[in-house]
Amino acid sequence: MSTNPSPLPADAMSSTKTKKAAELKKPPGPWAILWKKFSHNPYAMGGLVVLLFFIVIAALAPLLTKYKPEAIDLMFANLKPGVDGHLLGTDELGRDILTRLLYSARISLMIGFSVAFASVAIGSIIGAISGYFGGWVDTVFMRIVDVMNSVPTLFLNILVLAIFGSRIEYMILILALTSWMSIARLVRGNFLQLREMQYVEAAKAIGVSSWGIIFRHLLRNASFPIIVNATLMVGGAILSESALSYLGLGIQAPATSWGLMLSNAQEFMLVDPLQAVYPGLCILLVVLAVNFIGDGIRDGLDPRQQLTKSRRRLDKWRKNYSKSGN
Repeated sequence: MSTNPSPLPADAMSSTKTKKAAELKKPPGPWAILWKKFSHNPYAMGGLVVLLFFIVIAALAPLLTKYKPEAIDLMFANLKPGVDGHLLGTDELGRDILTRLLYSARISLMIGFSVAFASVAIGSIIGAISGYFGGWVDTVFMRIVDVMNSVPTLFLNILVLAIFGSRIEYMILILALTSWMSIARLVRGNFLQLREMQYVEAAKAIGVSSWGIIFRHLLRNASFPIIVNATLMVGGAILSESALSYLGLGIQAPATSWGLMLSNAQEFMLVDPLQAVYPGLCILLVVLAVNFIGDGIRDGLDPRQQLTKSRRRLDKWRKNYSKSGN
């Protein structure tokens, strides 16, 4: 006479399901770990909020103001903030300062991100080729990097813009061509280590080309430090554009940028110093925000960096779990 096996108790079944669910649950990937650490960094999250705020107001500039940035009305020159509907007042030509700040954010942010993207592209390609192939290729590229590092960047930018003009395209090009060297050295150093890995030897053994190994495998593994340096380059490019515009070699009217607004305001510092405070404060906030974001990404990529908890949460945990709180 056959007997049916007795069913498992409910507790045993629940524990079995829990174990299976734990086994099936995948560990978080590198991007998930990065975001978790980044989101627990208050400075990085604050910088992200500030940067997104400037990006949004720059994109919605025509909807946020009824004035044109190039509209001149000498009858309303140098108005104080809040007079006749001008929230931040007007400049020496009667142009609305808030409108010019909004439209300046477009150009300054576009130059910052464009220069960072172009610099990363150039530096990553040169550094990848130099680090992977080595030999005379590495020697030639690194000597080019040494020559570019020895050239005074500011004077070269001034010379090129004075000869070819101050168009936005030229400014992005010259700033990118004088900013890629640090990325190239960083990528080269990573490739010198990564090319000795076993998966690179396995890829060579199955016939993957050198370019396939560089762009499919090695660049992907070297992407995190590149992202960190790219974020920091955005702030540097914005400062460089502001300096060139302040010297009169950057953006020219009727276009506007924060650096150009600073240049125009220096003649009226005794009359209305706020004309210089507004664009200077915008530059300060954006550059600080970008630097905080870069620091947050760097800390998120560091495996030794632990998640930071707020003091209120730590006090709550101590109260609930420590023996002294009982």
